[in-house]
This record gives sequence, structure tokens and C-alpha cells, in this order.
Amino acid sequence: MPDTMPLPDRWEWHIWFDGSASPNPGRIGLGVLAVGPDGQRKEYSGIAAQDGCNNEAELLALGKALEMARESGARRVLLQGDSDFVVRHVNGLDTTEVIRLREIILRTRDLMTGFAECRLKWIPRHRNRDADRLSRAALGLPEKPDLHPGLLRRRR
Repeated sequence: MPDTMPLPDRWEWHIWFDGSASPNPGRIGLGVLAVGPDGQRKEYSGIAAQDGCNNEAELLALGKALEMARESGARRVLLQGDSDFVVRHVNGLDTTEVIRLREIILRTRDLMTGFAECRLKWIPRHRNRDADRLSRAALGLPEKPDLHPGLLRRRR
């Protein structure tokens, strides 16, 4: 298949990521759920090597998701997270003056270039429950309660 033709969707990995900091700032928990083209599922729940804020947690979770995709041999990935900050900054729609965050954003962008196709998409929190559960479990925190459907709105 020529490189200019898109690969069929059956080769795409769907990956959900989430990060938690407790307290904020504090210890960082990372959660990733990856579903491969053949339906294989991989989960990750772990503590980051560094402490930080919620935005750092979300960025580090995205980095872990990209590492898992690469280790799985993924060529096309759809990354989904509920952090508007991460999606805007990594996609280049916004900037930050916080050097620590800037460095993680640049490393994350570098990781994204290693795939034939890599898309990063914002999703509402209620669609990211598995990754949220995994990130909170890493910190020994209970699952967040469900929101009432009428209260589900994207925050900016």
C-alpha cells in the first residue's frame, strides 16, 4: 500500500487517557485504556515518577498512552482525553508560559510524530470513565460519581 493512501480504519488504535493529581499539586496518577484494531485491550494504571498539577498529570498520561501505542506496534492512533488544556496545547491552538508544562508539551508532540497518523481529540468526562478510573486507582482514590445527564457540558 503506498504511503500516500490512508490505512483502513481497522488498523487504528483507539486510546483513552487521563491523569489525576492528589492533592493538586501532588502525587500524579496515570490511566490509559488502549483498544487495538483486533479488539485487544490494554490498560495502564500507575504513579508518575514526579509530582505535579492536574495539567501535568494529563500531559504525562498522554505521553504514557503514546508509549503504549508505540510498544504495541500501532501506526495509526486516535487519542481521546477530557482535558481541554492538553488538547488545545498539544494541538498547537494555545500556548503556556509555564516552562515545566511547555517542556512536556514539546516531548509529547515529538512522540506523536512517530506514527503514520496520530489524532488527538477532546471528549467529555463521561466518555472517559475507564481512563479516569485507572488514574484515580493508581492514587488509591475511589471512582468519581456519575454526573446527571443534563449537567454534561463541555467546559472552557
